[in-house]
Amino acid sequence: MVSEREDFSLSGPLHLTIVDWKNAHHRRSVAASLVQGVRILERDRQVNRRGSQALAPPWWEFFHFQLHRQLVDDVDSSIFGAIYEFKPPESHYDNSVDESPCYVIAFRGTITKPGSVQRDLELDMSIIRNRLHETSRCETAIQAVRNVVATVGESNVWLAGHSLGAATALLAGKTMAKTGIFLQAFLFNSPFISAPIERIKDKRVKHGLRIASSVITAGLAFTTKKKSSQNSRSVDPFATLSAWIPFLFVNPGDPFCAEYIGYFEHRKKMDDIGIGAIERLATKNSLGSLLMTAMGRESEPLHLIPSANLIVNLTPCQDFREAHGIYQWWRPDLHMKSKLYNYR
Repeated sequence: MVSEREDFSLSGPLHLTIVDWKNAHHRRSVAASLVQGVRILERDRQVNRRGSQALAPPWWEFFHFQLHRQLVDDVDSSIFGAIYEFKPPESHYDNSVDESPCYVIAFRGTITKPGSVQRDLELDMSIIRNRLHETSRCETAIQAVRNVVATVGESNVWLAGHSLGAATALLAGKTMAKTGIFLQAFLFNSPFISAPIERIKDKRVKHGLRIASSVITAGLAFTTKKKSSQNSRSVDPFATLSAWIPFLFVNPGDPFCAEYIGYFEHRKKMDDIGIGAIERLATKNSLGSLLMTAMGRESEPLHLIPSANLIVNLTPCQDFREAHGIYQWWRPDLHMKSKLYNYR
């Protein structure tokens, strides 16, 4: 039985008959739809929907994209990503087209269906263990991004991903940013591995826990970095990334990504009470990565980023599935809060 969420004619952003590429809502909606297109590509493969029965093509063709290439996992042969090329008809050319991408590289989230669930859950676990960068799927993704950028240039390429796919896009974006290439990125419900402090209702308790966590993390980081700096002097990779500003879309009702809200807001609060230096050290480290470093397995925390345009969906959600779903991000009636955070 076909899920309504898979059918573009039933759940896609049909209101976007003309895309204004200067409009933030339009850009977000198109990026989310292209990510959904990857998900439905894999579902089409799993249930053998082909030709006129395939449900995936409308998710990109509606916006005048063509499927340039599928990205396939070498372990289970599932489709985890896609490279789309923008090919608008002449009748759709206007001034806003200059703001459009030439290519969008999109990555889907976890699919809990036979044919992909085992591999996807393994990768979800690798995010928790901060080892996603060691997986062959991410190697394939990063190489695909490098190839496209080398062909068409960084200003013509967007990254997009949801959940597991957002973590993949984040890793690819960070990898490119370290070489001075800053790609526009749309990260939907990207996982933030941390204690769920954001779910605490009492603001004083929440703030107190964050301060305590920052002091402990900064203390461990100072001790660890002091020992390692005795043997080598290196450039701070966190500061190097600060010029890259991805669009980070989170929902406070989604425990997988909600911690990004407190992560960024806490920086300003620490500055306000005069201990911003502690937070600047804590914000680029996690307790997990510091413990791994202490055990001889140095590990840069994937989910920590210096700068972002944080967009929070404040529209009430009925349950976790709605708060975590990709489909929320093309709704025309969203109540959102947006703030730019620059690491200095």
